[in-house]
Amino acid sequence: MFSHIVIFWTEPGQPPAADELIAGAERYLKPIPGIRHFHVGLMVPSHRDVVDRSYQVALNVAFDDKAAHDAYQAHPLHLEFVDRVLKRVCRQVRVYDFA
Repeated sequence: MFSHIVIFWTEPGQPPAADELIAGAERYLKPIPGIRHFHVGLMVPSHRDVVDRSYQVALNVAFDDKAAHDAYQAHPLHLEFVDRVLKRVCRQVRVYDFA
């Protein structure tokens, strides 16, 4: 299995940015072939000091292997998501990939 975790910090001046980001991920990313597991959602606040509460949205996508992930990255829907949604509503993105 190959896991692709993406953490998003949205633009503070755009209050609906987190909701737009989630809707865009559902629309553009979820239908991409090769995805084994897809989950996108809002940060859940926690009282625990080890929990990062600085971001607004996280994405967790799992694939069978790195080749499926690489195909996902190059897929036209992924590129459209980056251009139409991510670039417009995010100020920072951090990616964690692991197998």
